Amino acid sequence: MANAVNPNAGKTLDASKLVNLPRLVTAYFTGKPDPAVPAQRVAFGTSGHRGSAFDNAFNENHILAISQAICDHRRRAGITGPLFIGIDTHALSEPALASALEVFAANDVDTMIDAQGGIGAPGGYTPTPVISHAILTYNRNRTANPADGVVITPSHNPPEDGGFKYNPPNGGPADTGITTAIERAANAYLAGALHGVRRIPLNRALQSGHVHRHDYIGPYVADLGNVIDMEAIRSSGVKIGIDPLGGAAVHYWQPIIERYALNATIVSETIDPAFRFMTADWDGKIRMDCSSPYAMARLIAMRDTFDVAFANDTDADRHGIVTRSGGLMNPNHYLATAISYLFGNRPGWGDGKAVGKTVVSSGIIDRVATKMGCRLVEVPVGFKWFVDGLIGGTLGFAGEESAGASFLRRDGSVWSTDKDGIIPGLLAAEITARTGRDPSETFTGLTDELGVPFYARIDAPATSRQKDVLKNISPEQIGMAELAGEPVRATLSAAPGNGAAIGGIKVVTENGWFAARPSGTEDVYKIYAESFRGEDHLRRIQQEAQDAISRVFGAAGPA
Repeated sequence: MANAVNPNAGKTLDASKLVNLPRLVTAYFTGKPDPAVPAQRVAFGTSGHRGSAFDNAFNENHILAISQAICDHRRRAGITGPLFIGIDTHALSEPALASALEVFAANDVDTMIDAQGGIGAPGGYTPTPVISHAILTYNRNRTANPADGVVITPSHNPPEDGGFKYNPPNGGPADTGITTAIERAANAYLAGALHGVRRIPLNRALQSGHVHRHDYIGPYVADLGNVIDMEAIRSSGVKIGIDPLGGAAVHYWQPIIERYALNATIVSETIDPAFRFMTADWDGKIRMDCSSPYAMARLIAMRDTFDVAFANDTDADRHGIVTRSGGLMNPNHYLATAISYLFGNRPGWGDGKAVGKTVVSSGIIDRVATKMGCRLVEVPVGFKWFVDGLIGGTLGFAGEESAGASFLRRDGSVWSTDKDGIIPGLLAAEITARTGRDPSETFTGLTDELGVPFYARIDAPATSRQKDVLKNISPEQIGMAELAGEPVRATLSAAPGNGAAIGGIKVVTENGWFAARPSGTEDVYKIYAESFRGEDHLRRIQQEAQDAISRVFGAAGPA
């Protein structure tokens, strides 16, 4: 079923529809989650624990329990260096930082908070990639006392949500072994009424000697020239538009513009936890999704003002690219464009670097990798699968279909092991500066040679039992020999790049494919599909995919 577009999509909302911030923060401190209710337990997904205080899914008790569980993990793992911690601009992020600092200081953990915090604020705003960069910079050439980090953000989620994610010393998202242990320990603390959680009042924590102000902006901005050709952007005079969408990168762009003398304009530096300036997403909700044409309506309307423009989501780990020639680029299209450019313009990388993609990313990436003579590494959904390849320098580029990516420095060494939405935006300016064509024009040139992809994701209803069936499905169960008139070349329940389970199924033909995965939060499953033969062929793939999954559900017995 296609997603129905809300009448408010692409419009700013009436004040009556905005989140009640005092009520939200009050709910954070007064709500008490019931650990017997699954939706109120700590649950680490692909990007940490997320939820709303209104639902008792992100309250002070959650953060106290998770923070203590992280301290326990650090002791077991021998992590004794500083913990770099950052927040985004969501309303629940600062209260969660206060709660976390009370626990970390009580556990004698040295935390590094942003030096730009205002009066009465524990810290300023710090993007996810900046935390990753800080961890890697600190740990470089260090054999003892490694650092790790925490980012307090629900990413692009609505204003009423909060999020809390942990990055170990490799700088990337924690793997499932770590997150499972933290999740179990945190839920045990919740079930035990927080017995065993060490905590001191915030004022004592700030004066304890364990909370340190840290300059995150300066080192990150100064290092950008080692990953992006900033001189090419400057000397070309390419006209750039930047929209932080009121997120954590808001205070980074002016220092970047000034240091590298860019011809760039920040279209808005407004910070508002209610995000009243945002245009609503497809479902009428405010969501800082820089890959959504509805959420990006403001910047899209300004496309003729700039040679290239870009935006980031709230923690700046995603990018949205807007061009004068094509408007908002499909995330898959920009990933393919970036890969083609980077592997043709980074001689310092040397030979043998691979391209990393998730199983639900576009097949145009496969075709571009083949064209560039690069090995392709296809992994399950989740950026954590790219961390080892990036830190080891075997992956030159890693990207997800949801507009998250990172890539190596110009000399072939690691830049970040988490998604960085800032450098893909600057790369779009570099592409425009050095080629004379914006990324949309570059992508059109690729499709003239490699074919035009038609890609879509739809949702279909599924019960909890059916979602379990799909999560554990085998190629034999799907049993498809043909898809939309073409022979099936592969049926996958494990990613070919690393053999890890994809939590669903992928069926591939020469000119199309589909993948089906259960949603982790809703009673639906997601069908990703793509065709290189046109819209009609895509719709046929989608229909046959739903029919095949329905047969598997039927064979499994009553829902």
